Amino acid sequence: MSPASLARPLAVLGLGAALIGSLAVGVLHLLPPTADLSPIRRTISEYAFYDTGWIFNYGVLALAAGSLAVLLALAGAGLVRPTSAGAVGVLVWCLGLAAVVYFPKHNWAVGPSPSGTIHRAASLLAFVALPLAAILIARAWRGDERWRRSALWTIALAVGALAWFGVILGAVLLEPFTGVSWWRAIPLGAVERALALAEVSVVLALGWWALTAARPIRT
Repeated sequence: MSPASLARPLAVLGLGAALIGSLAVGVLHLLPPTADLSPIRRTISEYAFYDTGWIFNYGVLALAAGSLAVLLALAGAGLVRPTSAGAVGVLVWCLGLAAVVYFPKHNWAVGPSPSGTIHRAASLLAFVALPLAAILIARAWRGDERWRRSALWTIALAVGALAWFGVILGAVLLEPFTGVSWWRAIPLGAVERALALAEVSVVLALGWWALTAARPIRT
């Protein structure tokens, strides 16, 4: 089968996996014992520490796999070149999510650790790489009448994700002036969850765009 013929099933697979993975992590907000964690202050990655942590891990990996399927669908539909910066950015997002699972969150109160450092770096890299990649992909199609709306929606969602990341970055940059630890200066859990939802929305926008582009032409 040609890449073009695989674009539609890959888009469907990617959208389904991304939705299932996101819902799996969302369910942890309702299931004990993670339901007792504050969604305002505690980060999502802390769910991995509990007996239901396997749900978190599989949910994140499902999102990573779905994102990779979406990337392949975009390439098959002719919306992105596999060697372009946009494609590389989406791949970095996928690898970053996998690294978040393989290198779990660390309790920084007991001091730094290689695993915790990699986890934090992978998270930051993934959260930045996806929206930037989406903007690069969409910019190339803003002038195309067929895909102008899809491109503008994708750019808007990606900018929203970067804005939420900017809240975290701002807290880090202001720490030397305020004297307040950056993770205490903002409701980190709430901001991280808003950022995660924004990132997932970018994946879904790209997946829907690929699905639309791969739709058979009616004669």
